[in-house]
Amino acid sequence: MPRYQQLCILCRKKRVLIQHYKQRPICLDCQMKQWDEIKDPKYKKLFDIPKKFYELSIFLRNVRDYYDRMEKLSEKQIAAFKKTVKELEKENKDSISK
Repeated sequence: MPRYQQLCILCRKKRVLIQHYKQRPICLDCQMKQWDEIKDPKYKKLFDIPKKFYELSIFLRNVRDYYDRMEKLSEKQIAAFKKTVKELEKENKDSISK
């Protein structure tokens, strides 16, 4: 799928790589500023991952945004989030060891 660069619609400074014309181009910094503080310890532990993982995965950012709107996640969303984090950790370890 082709990818395009557009300016962030909030700060108008950074370019964002998007894949679809309906995708909202928001840079990571602006998106993270909008996130609310997590009060639930279960979700606080879940979302306590390195910023690099949020940079690499749009899916992780989308799940985090969904949590901010609904303040809950389904079991399937939690499982998919954990699976994606494990895959990114594995890729990170592989790239460090090479």
